[in-house]
Amino acid sequence: MAIWLPDLEGHDGPKYLQIVEAMADDIASGRLAPGTRLPPHRELAYQLGVSANTTSRAYAEAVRRALLRGEVGRGTFVRSVEVHSSGETLNTLHRAREGPIDLSRNLPSPGFAEPHVRRILADISSGSSLPALLDYQAEADLTSHSEAGRQWLEFCGITASRDQVVATIGAQHGLLCVLTSILNPGDLLLTEPLTYMPVCAMAERLDIHTGQVEMDAEGVIPESFDTLCRMSNPKAFYLTPTLQAPTTVTLSDQRRQAIAEIAANHSVVLIEDDVFGALKPDRPAPLAARAPDHAIYVTSLSKAVAPGLRVGFLTAPERLVPALRHAVNLSVWMTPPLILEVATRLIGERTASTLATQQRRLATQRQNLARSILGEIDYAADANGLHIWLPLPEGVRSDVFRTQCAQQGVLVSEGRSFAPCANLAPKAVRLCLSHEPDETRLTEGLQTVANLMRGSSSRFALNI
Repeated sequence: MAIWLPDLEGHDGPKYLQIVEAMADDIASGRLAPGTRLPPHRELAYQLGVSANTTSRAYAEAVRRALLRGEVGRGTFVRSVEVHSSGETLNTLHRAREGPIDLSRNLPSPGFAEPHVRRILADISSGSSLPALLDYQAEADLTSHSEAGRQWLEFCGITASRDQVVATIGAQHGLLCVLTSILNPGDLLLTEPLTYMPVCAMAERLDIHTGQVEMDAEGVIPESFDTLCRMSNPKAFYLTPTLQAPTTVTLSDQRRQAIAEIAANHSVVLIEDDVFGALKPDRPAPLAARAPDHAIYVTSLSKAVAPGLRVGFLTAPERLVPALRHAVNLSVWMTPPLILEVATRLIGERTASTLATQQRRLATQRQNLARSILGEIDYAADANGLHIWLPLPEGVRSDVFRTQCAQQGVLVSEGRSFAPCANLAPKAVRLCLSHEPDETRLTEGLQTVANLMRGSSSRFALNI
């Protein structure tokens, strides 16, 4: 196995800190996976041509930032990004009622849908349709499911025919199907500079190149998109124009129209991830409604109805639909009919839209709670959003702040977790407000973050 060597290019400051920053970049990008054993500090020093004291300081600093863990007699290992205050790694989505307060998971409340799903499952189990739902299904057998998808898309602001609806196992599966069906190895996929990183991981596995369109406080900049189209010949542009994660920005009507026109002018396919769209009814019309011949629209029920209801819907120009259906068939053969039937009944009886409204109300309630606690602290948020974006004070490192929060029993996500170019990530953290079911725990977690933010910046600044 090749020894890990950090790429120090582009990093400033003392050499030991350059090593730490390069290490953090490689952990964020996935080059250094959790559990990877690092070379002994003397061996790394030899390979880099620096003193052993330099690499020892680097390893010590990385341990302090919770990037690494040392095991006596075994060596030094990359640890999980999220850390319990005791030092144990956390790799669970479980909504615990005790232990660390988790503000790192951007999941909606699961509680609203439970009684409705129980009722529907009981109806299915006692009805005549169950045998067919447990068997393989052809496309022609799923007309009612396609109609439900059409209705959900209409609720999200998209007009589509049933023939244009493609059902998937959630939006992430839908995005994978999109990438495999419309891009080839070597093609260029544009993304936002802060984005949903699994898409970048998919692109890397598919040998698809990625580039970033610039953003400002109002979201992606159309002029930057146009410049990249002229200079780099991208095939597609993946973006989340509503309640963008992590920045919370919703693109204005003017910018959406400009992006749609640029995509049409350069024949670039827009991949519109609108999983949060149902939570914000007053948002401008989706990109896919403005550029129907150049946009693939991706949504699901997971964020607006229930996170475990893994049902998504795509719609696309007619010329692209056969390839998308083939990608679904190739990856999973078919979206499971039973779970599709549950979603179909929730949508058909308008329960799904009611549940989305309840999620919005909870989001607003928790945003109000966050504002009452954070007070004068500057941050970005949306009244309908599930998370907030918290820039850190000057001199405060994101990884150090995350570690400080973890040491006090609160888990947060730092900016580099969303950045394809980790060394360009802003000094900020994302706080998610809906994962914790107990509002008392949420209040305690937010208060902890607020106290840390209000403390002296020197508490977090490194002594360089």
